[in-house]
Amino acid sequence: MDDKAAPRTEAEKADDREIICVVDPMCSWCWGFSPVITAMEEAYGDKAPVWLVAGGLRPMTSQPMTDKAKAETRHHWEEVARASGQSFNFTFFDRTGFVYDTEPACRAMVTVRTLKPQSALPYLEALHRAFYAENRDVTDPELLADLAGGVGLDRNIFATVFPTREMMYQTSADFFRAQSMGIQGFPTVVLRNGSELRLLVAGFVAFDKLKPYLDAWIEGKADAASAGDETGDKTAEKKA
Repeated sequence: MDDKAAPRTEAEKADDREIICVVDPMCSWCWGFSPVITAMEEAYGDKAPVWLVAGGLRPMTSQPMTDKAKAETRHHWEEVARASGQSFNFTFFDRTGFVYDTEPACRAMVTVRTLKPQSALPYLEALHRAFYAENRDVTDPELLADLAGGVGLDRNIFATVFPTREMMYQTSADFFRAQSMGIQGFPTVVLRNGSELRLLVAGFVAFDKLKPYLDAWIEGKADAASAGDETGDKTAEKKA
């Protein structure tokens, strides 16, 4: 009897690859990058699925936004709108006393990823759209549960799991993973093949600019390292 393991199939090899997108649901450049994430999943998901990691832009913030913070945030939004064409509802800045804590939205994304991984991408898009285009409060657990129901989860199960210590720990683990990779701005895309990690890009870049690098990586070519060096586009939202 031959003790050697059978050669791995292409499907099994594909399980070793993934496109890691480090994002935050309350990161404006991530909202601008949202169509790019969708395009990557559609083009490469069968060979290297997109895996979302919560970056933690401003987790555990406890103080309401100041006028200065609003002005800086509005400037970011205007830049993203120009670069990406994504919609923004600027009535957000009429709010008073809003606490820009990104931990609940990050934890909601991790919760959906845990309960129903295939719904993680649609849920991130729903979070982004609710916050940026519809001026809804994605720090509100009730809204987070409603949005989870909208992408095919049982709303009550989400509402039960979301506040648990396990989800808090898993979210913190995501933050730690991002930090351990040296990531301080979002979105950032890292390509994983087994234990090998390669930075694709840090910041917003259009899909057509990323596609040649992704094609080369999928084909196993050695020159697929970083798109950011050539595009020069480093538009990323930095951790506070």
